[in-house]
Amino acid sequence: MTGIYGRRDSHMAIHVKICGITRAEDAQAAVRLGASAIGFVFWQRSQRYISPEKARELISLLPAFVTAVGVYVDPDPDWVIETSFLAGLNLLQFHGDEPPDFCMQFSMPYIKAVRVKEGVDLIQYATRHSGAKGLLLDTFVEGAPGGTGQEFDWSLVPRDLRLPLILSGGLHAGNVARAISEVQPWAVDVSSGVEASRGIKDADKIAAFMRGVRASESL
Repeated sequence: MTGIYGRRDSHMAIHVKICGITRAEDAQAAVRLGASAIGFVFWQRSQRYISPEKARELISLLPAFVTAVGVYVDPDPDWVIETSFLAGLNLLQFHGDEPPDFCMQFSMPYIKAVRVKEGVDLIQYATRHSGAKGLLLDTFVEGAPGGTGQEFDWSLVPRDLRLPLILSGGLHAGNVARAISEVQPWAVDVSSGVEASRGIKDADKIAAFMRGVRASESL
């Protein structure tokens, strides 16, 4: 990495976020297998939506140093305040078209997602969201803010992105080692790639994904 920004140095461990958790057993499996962060979707149109009350139950099971992340898509500010307080979140993730001023109003650390396609200026995007703790790169699919299970062209990621880079979009056990080797992100984020069905994770798939992450360290 350059300073504390951008891509990781090859000797640094990769952080893993398992997103779209809705069940206690999935949260526990993710933590047991080495996830650094657990994502809870508070966008009510998602099949992975979880109520803040249920999220609070699951967050109470997380040990120290595992980050509880709330995922939002163009939310009402009151909804962010209500859910983040009720659930007990550590970090906000904005996955819509939220401007920097919106993201920064909650006095909580946040990461900003951007859906990658030809013509999107990621350097400019990172500059606009310089207050973010990271930039999450996902696949652009018309009408779908995330969780599509589709990979994007990793060559579109600039080398000098000045925010911690979180790679998402179509990652799974079969491609995550190659993705890490090519992009050198600070962290990876997975949801559909470790699922049995929408919102239901598969512990064996999580384990295989984590093996892929570890295998990247030898590439």
